[in-house]
Amino acid sequence: MVDLQPRNQALRADLDRILRQRNTLLKQARGRSTPKVNDTLDVWDAKLSEVGEALTAARMELLAVLGPEANQLLEMLTGGRSGLTLTYVDEWTSNGLAAALRQVRPEDLRRGLSTVGPHRDEVRIEVDDLPARTHASQGEQRSVALALRLAGHRIVVDRTETDPVVLLDDVFSELDDDRSRALVDLLPTTQAILTTASAVPAGVAPGTVLRLSDGTLG
Repeated sequence: MVDLQPRNQALRADLDRILRQRNTLLKQARGRSTPKVNDTLDVWDAKLSEVGEALTAARMELLAVLGPEANQLLEMLTGGRSGLTLTYVDEWTSNGLAAALRQVRPEDLRRGLSTVGPHRDEVRIEVDDLPARTHASQGEQRSVALALRLAGHRIVVDRTETDPVVLLDDVFSELDDDRSRALVDLLPTTQAILTTASAVPAGVAPGTVLRLSDGTLG
């Protein structure tokens, strides 16, 4: 999703390149903090700080749009019974990436890798203020995944003025009939392809049905 804009694609490529160079230097240093190593790390840390903060800003901007959209879709899928919160989690934005890199440099040298930066960040997903990973049922987790997928599609349509096909795999396996019907109602009006190994729920009327049986599509 961050790759919706060419600038963000370039930032991702720059970040990967900088991390490769920095990690190579850290491994070659073998835990030694020499003046030459530190001078070179200063150069890479400055580049990593600039690119990393720009990429993180783009991620946060996108999350600010994706979160409310996905929450609205989850409420529609669950009949208003569940709310979704997305939070960007990192260990460095409070003081800036440059300061964080200086602080962890001894640890990075010891381990031979970069332990802080956008590549280590994550998005915390909560349903009704509880971590979805540990507290949501399989059906709730599937509903969250679908809400995020549909929200992402809507953002792509809005920002790129294109309308890509929505492809959802084994979509009804963890959903009850009410959520299945709600999902179908939320699909884009253009084209969506759904696969399912279970029966199509009552009240869901697909436009075209293709059945795969014993390797034969019919």
